[in-house]
Amino acid sequence: MPDVKHFDPEVALERAERLFWQHGAAGASIQDVVTATGLNRSSLYATFGGKQQLYLTALRRYLHHRAQPAFRQLADDGRGLPAIRDFFAGLVEVRCAGEHAGWGCMAVNAHLGTEHHDAQVRALLDDHHRQLREALCTALESAHHHGQLAPHVAPGSAAETLALVAYGVNARSRNGADADTLLRTVTDTLALLGA
Repeated sequence: MPDVKHFDPEVALERAERLFWQHGAAGASIQDVVTATGLNRSSLYATFGGKQQLYLTALRRYLHHRAQPAFRQLADDGRGLPAIRDFFAGLVEVRCAGEHAGWGCMAVNAHLGTEHHDAQVRALLDDHHRQLREALCTALESAHHHGQLAPHVAPGSAAETLALVAYGVNARSRNGADADTLLRTVTDTLALLGA
């Protein structure tokens, strides 16, 4: 007779995601995971595997629920530079105010922590970067189409630059940078691209 789970794996995964988002894989002990999820170790291992497997699943969940929808919205917007401004304004807002203020981005946190040494994590981070860069490039191509870009600006190169600005916003917000400073940096960067 199969064993019946007496917990919701999705709720446990969401709690693990929050823990890893705040503290990283290295900063969260297995006891922290047990406490955060409310599961005992045997249920945790039976459902998710070891801590590293749980971290990978939580990172995938974060990217699927938080990063990818924002990238799709940016790519589908079609307004060019105003869409990029709105993307960054939304990014700064969620990083500097509300429930997740000061947490940064789970993907950027993984770049800065020891998590990126794992090949599977590295592949997820590389794919996240590709999706961010492609969404920015699509928005910049729309900006070019609308005559919003300076003649010297190549959308592909500018997309890479803006992706790095996004990483900087995430890292600096985690260390307490205020929203006005971050938004001013974004505005100044976009002004360099504009026609």
